Amino acid sequence: MPEERPVRRLAAGYLVPLAISLGLVFASGNAFLREFQRGIGFAFAPIQEALSSTTRGVVSVFETIAEIDRLRKENQALDAENQRLRVENQQLEELLRENALLSDLLETRGNLAFTSVAAQVVARDASTFRRVISIDRGTDSGIGVGDVVIGSGAALAGRVIEVGPNFSRIVLISDTSSTVIGLVAPSGATGEVVGQLGGTLIMEKIAATDRISLDDQVVTAGIDLGNGIRSAFPKGLLIGRIVDVVRQPNAVVQTAFLQPAADLDRLEYVLVITDYEGGLPEPPSTPAPDESPGAGGSPSPSPSGAIPPNEEPIVLPSPSIPPP
Repeated sequence: MPEERPVRRLAAGYLVPLAISLGLVFASGNAFLREFQRGIGFAFAPIQEALSSTTRGVVSVFETIAEIDRLRKENQALDAENQRLRVENQQLEELLRENALLSDLLETRGNLAFTSVAAQVVARDASTFRRVISIDRGTDSGIGVGDVVIGSGAALAGRVIEVGPNFSRIVLISDTSSTVIGLVAPSGATGEVVGQLGGTLIMEKIAATDRISLDDQVVTAGIDLGNGIRSAFPKGLLIGRIVDVVRQPNAVVQTAFLQPAADLDRLEYVLVITDYEGGLPEPPSTPAPDESPGAGGSPSPSPSGAIPPNEEPIVLPSPSIPPP
């Protein structure tokens, strides 16, 4: 009957595998079949070993590739971490360096007998024939033309030649236009300290009879000529030390070469002295028509022949000292 055919097929599908399995179970006890199985296994053993080795090799290759990829990612992560740490270390070193500079400047300011303004160097003159820098403070901070500029350790750096509300330009003592009257600390010898582009300073017109030696310290002379005429630089600021002396036979003067005390080519922070009254006094006011100076009156001081050559004085009004 048609309806019985699917049932028969299903029964055959179960019974045939069952019969085969039973047959194999009963046949496994036969010695001949066992020897046959061992022979077949021995014959196919090399093939099985080769296939197994190939499979292990393929698996090992894929595992190696995965391990290489993992190590590459870890290496990239470590490189990124090392780069971050290097940047942080450089930033920390820079902060420590700036902190040391500012600490030295603060100590100098505390030991200074004048009022000063701290400023940061923001630019340098691009000309190879000038030694001029710019700072980020100006008239708003009480700075004026002619103010003296120093670095750490009260080392002389230069003078203000131009000023604006929030900037100032400073000519350094290494500029060829700069001249300072210097005093050799041990002997008291004086001479003109002139700038030059090579980095060292030249101290000229030192009397040949004055004893000077290598490593002698040279400071600003701060000569006061009386009648209100004062040096453009206060006395005692460190200019540099003597590194060479040139004496010509029968010459009346000798020349010394100085290493500047301030690192003029690497200045980052400076102090501007704002209350030193150097140079010529303020010119007197014009007298009224009915007033005339007496015969014993003192004439206005004249710088001609009175001020050491080339130490250009400045005319300053009575300074207004900004509140601390």
